[in-house]
Amino acid sequence: MVTPIEVDAGKFIDSLAAELKKIKEFEMPEWAKFVKTSPAKERPPTESDWWYKRAASILRQIYIRKIVGVERLRTRYGGRKNRGAKPEEFRKASGKIIRVILQQAEKAGFVEKAEGTKKGRKLTEKGKQFLESIAEKVK
Repeated sequence: MVTPIEVDAGKFIDSLAAELKKIKEFEMPEWAKFVKTSPAKERPPTESDWWYKRAASILRQIYIRKIVGVERLRTRYGGRKNRGAKPEEFRKASGKIIRVILQQAEKAGFVEKAEGTKKGRKLTEKGKQFLESIAEKVK
C-alpha cells in the first residue's frame, strides 16, 4: 500500500485536486476569485483551479501531521511580505480560506474535529482511504 507521503507531492496534489473538483461539497465560493491568499501576496491567484489545489494541499498536510489547526496551517501557507526599502517580514496566510476549506472537508466527511489535549482537525477513515486511493493511482 502506498501512502500520500511516499509519492511525489506535486503529482499527488494535482491528481487530488482533479478528484476534489468532482465532489460537490468542494465548490469554490464566489468571493474566492477576488481574494489574496495572504497579506504577503500582491495579487489574487491567477490559476482558475487554485482553490482545489489549496484544498488538496491542506488535506495532504493533515494526513502527514495527523492533527492540524487553522493557525498552524496559516503559518504553513504564509510568506515574506515585500515592504519596499524595509526588510521583508513573515506574514501568515488568510485564515478564512483555510477555515472554509476545512468546513467543506467536514461536510464531505473527510475531516473531523479532534477531541483531547491537542485541538484541530484530523482525517476520518473515509478521508484516509480517499487519499490513499489517489496515492495508489499516482504511484
